[in-house]
Amino acid sequence: MDINIVFQIAAVGILVAVLNQVLIRAGREEQAMMTTLAGLVVVLFWVIEYINELFTSVQTLFRL
Repeated sequence: MDINIVFQIAAVGILVAVLNQVLIRAGREEQAMMTTLAGLVVVLFWVIEYINELFTSVQTLFRL
């Protein structure tokens, strides 16, 4: 696993947190929630490859 993915996830988390706070202070709670959900979806798309690789490794390990 590459360490860059950890830094990318952290960067998205920080960016989403800042945007969320700015939007909430501006009275835009709906946009803040949508920003949070969009950040979650982006990170899930990045992580899904690693989850697939994990399941493949477990299947190979236990010969399923």
